[in-house]
Amino acid sequence: MGKKKGRPAPSNSTNLTDKPATLKDMLGDETITKLKAWGDELKKNEEQRKEQEQIKAEEARLAERKRLANDFEHLLNTSEMDWHKYK
Repeated sequence: MGKKKGRPAPSNSTNLTDKPATLKDMLGDETITKLKAWGDELKKNEEQRKEQEQIKAEEARLAERKRLANDFEHLLNTSEMDWHKYK
């Protein structure tokens, strides 16, 4: 078998200067700031929407409970049927 030829090591000096451009490098600081602000605003709006949904769900639950408390049929069906305890 023959000798293995060593591969030349890539020089680090060319890799440092020839970095590919990233999106952050291509966009300006002003554009990045606007995008971050827009993202924060979207998150805030989503949180507010979720809070409003929770409030509506709680109000609907309370209204249903109040309606059922005044419904004689519901109270009769859910009450304990053992009337012998109260004789």
